[in-house]
Amino acid sequence: METRIRWSHGMTFVATGETGHAVVMDTKKAVGGHESAPSPKELLLFALGGCTGMDVVSILRKMRVETTSFEVHASAETEEPHPKAFKSFHLEYRFEGQNLPLPSLERAVVLSQDKYCSVSHTLRVGHPMTWSIVVNGETVARGDAESAHAAVVKAESEKAGARG
Repeated sequence: METRIRWSHGMTFVATGETGHAVVMDTKKAVGGHESAPSPKELLLFALGGCTGMDVVSILRKMRVETTSFEVHASAETEEPHPKAFKSFHLEYRFEGQNLPLPSLERAVVLSQDKYCSVSHTLRVGHPMTWSIVVNGETVARGDAESAHAAVVKAESEKAGARG
């Protein structure tokens, strides 16, 4: 994978990926930007939420689970002072709909976190990553990357045992 990031003006940059699609980046006025586009750190959270969100939608489709609305809220804590690196991440999966099966929602989130989302896998190295599931405005489940891994390993070993 390769991208090109070109300085435009001020603190504005345009990033172009292998697909030819472009994203504009800028920063706060306090550091010379125009606040005309997302910051690089915001884009990192966008990538995290987008990656895991796409996984969850794909997995739920295969399970034939339909939601009326789905959002991922990605947040992070950062260190002070500079370089203000990320310390930890939290993903809140918000579902709306009727008769949503919690085990299927949890399974989709756990599979994304443990098996499919490369952005989550990259960011959680050395950084705690937690998640929660909210259904129709109510928090119904919580977890972290370590418990997600344990749940997937347990399910796969149970499945293998049932076949053997």
